[in-house]
Amino acid sequence: MLGNLEVELLGLDDIGTNLEVAETGITFRQNAILKATGYARETGLLTLADDSGLEVDALDGRPGVHTARFGGPGLNPRQRYELLLRELADVPWDQRTARFCCTVALADGEGFIGAADGVCEGMIAREPYGMGGFGYDPVFYLPDRDLTMAQLPADEKHQISHRGRAIAAIDRLLRHALCAYLE
Repeated sequence: MLGNLEVELLGLDDIGTNLEVAETGITFRQNAILKATGYARETGLLTLADDSGLEVDALDGRPGVHTARFGGPGLNPRQRYELLLRELADVPWDQRTARFCCTVALADGEGFIGAADGVCEGMIAREPYGMGGFGYDPVFYLPDRDLTMAQLPADEKHQISHRGRAIAAIDRLLRHALCAYLE
């Protein structure tokens, strides 16, 4: 999603940091800011970090910021979405509304620069479909496309996904920060 930037992008493995920033926030935005500022302080580099997850209306917004840990430790992604499907088993179709949410935060060694949000609305399917994507993609149904996220080609998914929308929303700020950082 950031391939159009004319800079070398590095992941945490590339820079060799062992720092693990605790995601202690109660919102996606708080966790994204914690990660961006923590890694930027550690590395001195311009840092982009995100936090994202799934909010299901019938579950009062759960799993929310606990999406990756939904059901507890030791579950794989399939087990997590199967648990979600069991919790929604008796929920009527019209009440299975959900959204993927993402906040992307930008920071440098001096601190927080800015953040942007992205949301992708959908519904929770009654069973998984598709082999693409990851996490909850096989059960996240997009009514306007009559497909789950896992059935979309990657380039189309990146355009409409919560993360793709958050990246698009922070693009201008990121480019401005990159220009200042590279001077």
